[in-house]
Amino acid sequence: MKYSLVVSLGVSLALQANAVAQTHDHSAQEEAAAQHSQHGSAPAATPASAAQMPGHQAHGDHNAASHDNVTAEAGTIDHEAMQMNMNMDMAMPVQQPGSLRDPHAYSDGFERGSGEYALANGSRFSLADETYFSGLWVDRFEYVESHDTDATEFEGYAWIGDSYTRYMLRSEVEIINDSLEVAEIDLLYSRAISPFWDIRLGVRREVSEEDDRNWASIGLVGLAPYWFEVDASLFLGENGNSLLDIEAEYDLLVTQRLVIQPRLDVHAYGKTDEVMRQGAGLSTVKAGFRMRYEFDRQLAPYFGVERVVKYGRTADLLLPDENREDTHWLVGLKFWF
Repeated sequence: MKYSLVVSLGVSLALQANAVAQTHDHSAQEEAAAQHSQHGSAPAATPASAAQMPGHQAHGDHNAASHDNVTAEAGTIDHEAMQMNMNMDMAMPVQQPGSLRDPHAYSDGFERGSGEYALANGSRFSLADETYFSGLWVDRFEYVESHDTDATEFEGYAWIGDSYTRYMLRSEVEIINDSLEVAEIDLLYSRAISPFWDIRLGVRREVSEEDDRNWASIGLVGLAPYWFEVDASLFLGENGNSLLDIEAEYDLLVTQRLVIQPRLDVHAYGKTDEVMRQGAGLSTVKAGFRMRYEFDRQLAPYFGVERVVKYGRTADLLLPDENREDTHWLVGLKFWF
C-alpha cells in the first residue's frame, strides 16, 4: 500500500510539471507574437496541439502537398506548350511542290516573251517620266473695250517636254484699233525644281510701233500656298534696261464648272525709256477678274472687267490722248489641247 501511494504521488507530480511547462511555452509564444506584431509584421499563427497535428505527420503532409502542387503546375505548363505547338502547326501548313498553282494555268496559253501581245526582244513599256509630251495652252484670247479704244489680246504658249523639263514658245500680242501695239515672243527652257515650282530661262523678242527690243529672262513659276498661281520674271535688256513682271491669279470655283478668276499684273522698270514711254519704278498695275464657264475642261468662254492704272514716271510720259486710269470690259475664250 505504501508502494502504491508513492507511485500515485510521483505520477501526480509529473503531470503537474508537464502542465506548467506547456503553460510557460504558450505564454512565451504569445509574448513573442505580441512583440513581433509591434514591429509591423504579420501576427504569428496559433500553433496546433500535438493531438490535432503531430510534428512528423504535419511535416509529411507538407511534403505531400508541395509535391502535389509541383505536379499540378508541371501538368498545366505541359498542356499550354502542347496547345501552342498545335496552333503553330495549324497556322503554317506545308505544301508540297507538286501542289503549287501553275503560273500559266490562267493565261490562255500565253507566256512571257511569246504570243500575240509579247514585246519585241529588248523592248519594254516606257514610263511617263521617260516620255515626251506636247501641248498648246491659250490663257487669253479676248476682245477688250474701253471708253475710246477697241483691242484684241492674245496670250498663250506651246510646249514640248517631259515631267521635269519643257521647251516653250510663248507669245503675247495686243492689237489696238486694227494696228499692232506690241508683240512679245519668248523662247524658254523650263525645269522643275520642286513639286510646285519651275524655274525658267530664256530670251524675248519685243516688237512694237515705237521700237524693237531684245531681252534675256529668268523667272519662277508655280503654285504658292493657298493655291495662288504666281509667275514672276526678271528681264534684262539692251542699254541697261530691266523689267520686273509679276502676275498672280486664283481660281475660285463657284461650281465644278463656273469659275471666278481674280488676276493681278504688275510691271516695274529699272530705267526710264522715253522712246517706249516707260518710266523707272512702278509703271503699270492691272487688276480685275474673269468669270468663265467650262463646258469642257479644255474649252471655256469667259467675260470680265479689268482696271488699268499708270504710275510714276510712266504716267508723266503718256500722250495727251492717253489716260492714267482706264476700265476695260472684256469677253474671250480659254482653251488648251
